[in-house]
Amino acid sequence: MELSPTAYVILGMLRNGPQSGYEIKRAVDHSTRFFWAASYGQIYPELTRLAKAGLVEGHSQPTGGRRRTAYRLTDAGREELRRWLDRPPERLELRDEGLLKLFFAGAAEPGKAVEIIDAKRRLVEEKLAALRKIEPYAAAAASTDPFPYLVLRYGIESSEWVIAWCERARAELKGTRSKPKKTKRSVA
Repeated sequence: MELSPTAYVILGMLRNGPQSGYEIKRAVDHSTRFFWAASYGQIYPELTRLAKAGLVEGHSQPTGGRRRTAYRLTDAGREELRRWLDRPPERLELRDEGLLKLFFAGAAEPGKAVEIIDAKRRLVEEKLAALRKIEPYAAAAASTDPFPYLVLRYGIESSEWVIAWCERARAELKGTRSKPKKTKRSVA
């Protein structure tokens, strides 16, 4: 059975103990969503598939009259997670609507590209603020599991770079920065 990236998100989230689909989604929203999101519409069907494959087990744990199933990683699920971690990444996926719009900005009204860059900068500033908010918690947990904090620092530093890039791109589009000089390319 070929697993989706969302399946591996779930296996990874369950490595520390049983969780419901809701708890997995909440954990994703506070951690991996900054670089790999997963929706309820992805999580619940994947939990069903993973259970059928014997990689997770669900146990009913109703709370306050509500149905709740807590899932735990099986030995087979833990082994599949390890196999996945042993393989090199197969994809580099970046989905950025702001960059997509900027790519096609030539079809927009004059000045729209600057607005797109400004909107992108605001979104990245919001993301950076959210990452900095969770940084103290990730730093405190780094003594037992340093990897989420390492990834968080990547998110902070790359967000800072994107904000600086937005400033440079905006200045270039506004004409306050000289255009790059064309250089002769050598023929190999």
